[in-house]
Formats: sequence, C-alpha cells, structure tokens
Amino acid sequence: MIFEEYVAARLPALLRQATVLAGDPHVAEDVVQDVLIKAQPRWARISELDVPDAYLRKMIVNELLSARRRVAAVLRRERVHWPAPAQDGVDVVVRREAILQVIRTLPVRQRLVIALRFYEDMTDGDIAALLGCTEGTVRSQASRALAKLREIAALQPVRED
Repeated sequence: MIFEEYVAARLPALLRQATVLAGDPHVAEDVVQDVLIKAQPRWARISELDVPDAYLRKMIVNELLSARRRVAAVLRRERVHWPAPAQDGVDVVVRREAILQVIRTLPVRQRLVIALRFYEDMTDGDIAALLGCTEGTVRSQASRALAKLREIAALQPVRED
C-alpha cells in the first residue's frame, strides 16, 4: 500500500488515537501531521512491518512526549475552565467534558497511561513497551493519575437533582 492510500484509509483512526492520548483535538492534529511528515520518507520500510499502525502509534507517543509538546501542555493546563452545571438534562455530555478537562490537567505520561489503559485497553506490559519504561513505572503513573483524579473529584460539589 502506498503512503497516500494508507493515510486516506487510516487518518481518522490515527486522529482518534492521538486525540485520546493528547487530550486535545487540536494538539492531536498537529502531532499526527508531524508524525506523518516524518513517516512519509521512511514509508517503504514502515509499510513492510507486520503492523504499521503500531509503529505510527509509537511515533505519536514519542512526539507527545517531546519537550516541545510538554511546554505547550503546561500552558494548556493553566487555561482549564470547569464547566457550569447543566440545567437542561444534558448531564452526560457535561460530565464527559468535565472528566476530559480533568484528565487534560494530568502530566503527559500519566495522561498517556490512563488513555492507553482505559481507552486502548492495553495491558501494563504493552504500555510499558510502548512508552519505553518498566511495568512498575506504568503502574505508579496510573496510581498517581487515579489519585489525582479522585482528589479533584472529591473537590467537586455533588449535585442533588
């Protein structure tokens, strides 16, 4: 399959994966674009792999972990706004957006571990291999992220309808 065909077929899936990992669709678009620019000259070699999607996912993770992206993530976390409680029955949408905003406040590695574990349904071993760390590191990052999410959830007022 030539590069253009692959991109036409797999771009929506790559963007979904990057959005979940980045926590921001605009950053995801930038990351996927950067990754595809880097992958295009190497496509002959990448396309020969058993699973080119896995290779590109690793490239997306590496791009998200780059220092340039971390600086932008810190700036984005400073702009987080909590949603106002819904009054018209769209609680599910509001809660989902609130959860996403809280997840966006996590450091990059913690956000990646949470996204890979719960969205991609990956095991700790698979996440460790993808991130280039140990399973213990994955578990500690997940534990810290979940503790932070619980802490933030405890601070949110409970609505009684």
